[in-house]
Amino acid sequence: MSDWRPDSWQARTAAQQPTYPDPQALRRVMDEISQLPPLVTSWEVEDLRERLARAAVGDAFLLQGGDCAESFDDCRAEPITAKLKILLQMSLVLVHGTRKQVIRVGRIAGQYAKPRSADTEARGDVVLPAYRGDLVNREAFTEEDRTPDPTLMLRAYERAGLTLNFIRALTDGGFADLHHPEYWDISFAHGSRHAAEYHRIVESIRDSISFVSAVTGIDSQVLRQVDVFTSHEGLALPYEQAQTRRVPRRDGWYNLSTHMPWIGMRTAQLDGAHVEYHRGIKNPMGIKLGPAMTDAWLTALLDALDPDRVPGRITLVHRMGADKVATGLPPLVESVRRTGRTVLWVCDPMHGNTETLPNGYKTRRFDKILAEVEQSFAIHEELGSRLGGVHFEMTGENVTECLGGASNLLEGDLERAYRSRVDPRLNYEQALELAMAIARHLRSGPKPR
Repeated sequence: MSDWRPDSWQARTAAQQPTYPDPQALRRVMDEISQLPPLVTSWEVEDLRERLARAAVGDAFLLQGGDCAESFDDCRAEPITAKLKILLQMSLVLVHGTRKQVIRVGRIAGQYAKPRSADTEARGDVVLPAYRGDLVNREAFTEEDRTPDPTLMLRAYERAGLTLNFIRALTDGGFADLHHPEYWDISFAHGSRHAAEYHRIVESIRDSISFVSAVTGIDSQVLRQVDVFTSHEGLALPYEQAQTRRVPRRDGWYNLSTHMPWIGMRTAQLDGAHVEYHRGIKNPMGIKLGPAMTDAWLTALLDALDPDRVPGRITLVHRMGADKVATGLPPLVESVRRTGRTVLWVCDPMHGNTETLPNGYKTRRFDKILAEVEQSFAIHEELGSRLGGVHFEMTGENVTECLGGASNLLEGDLERAYRSRVDPRLNYEQALELAMAIARHLRSGPKPR
């Protein structure tokens, strides 16, 4: 890595980057952020990497989820609590189903930038820069709002810090404590056919905890706390560079804006800036795999990003779509097998199943999301591989953005509570329903080969 520096990506072509009108202002903001305290620590990063390594060999399961794109406006107690609550409740269901540790990773405290299909947006005769997320510019369709503003990176750092501080306060303060049933309430989903099953799971785990406490006389503090890690797409490279640092008593460089960045398909060019940047940091990282990914491309990415084959370093997140996973996934699984690598395979059933309705709403159908998850489990089992996690875009709120599910949301329901600025998310009830389905699959175990 002697040829790598946090800014060496700047010599490469950088896709999906805004054009800032004042480069000096950008430099000043990056310098300021680089002097601020890190958002996460290197020992947290290493802890996550070790847990992901266990998941890759089947000793744990990854649950990764959160908003498509975070908004500065949602840096409030209620939305953060709702996201944390559904992540914890889904993990509880999965722990019950897998009898394994569930690694909780939120798309949170940094998912403020999004790739776009075009650099500009036209409305009538007016053409302005595309909205790239609150970290880059503002959503309102005016020249002032759409002009990339580097000071928004400072606001993103501050919002991420506030979010992380609140999450840590909740998880350290007993929000995940199963001794307090009020924290695990699913009152608005009482009409769901899955509510009773969920309550049975909670009661089963609570009874087990009470039994252990009664027998041992120990009321373990461990059972009152959980770990929640953060992740976001490592898209806005100036923001990532500004928070890339060396730390005492550890070798190499860490991106301390998040525990786990990932690279999307739009920025996974082998000679591009994003691969150059990510190859030099010590964090575990995800690589999104869409239908356009080839086995040769994937093999080269793995060689570039993980030449030393570090356990837990690479998580491969396939997002093919329910109609393409059966043909798109097997060649990639086989190509990784031929390399002899052990990676963590994760299914993202959201992005490949997005569609736009005639009324203009972007949505996803619950049955297709579930179908891709089920097919992915079956494909990995058939090939002697292992699906070790899932990656969802979801919210803890009762939105109406994805069709179907237990409540059978229809197209006419979307306008009732469609709040996403970018892509549609599973609501509270749909997310919990998916967790139930995954837990049932994992509890039944692999099919005989």
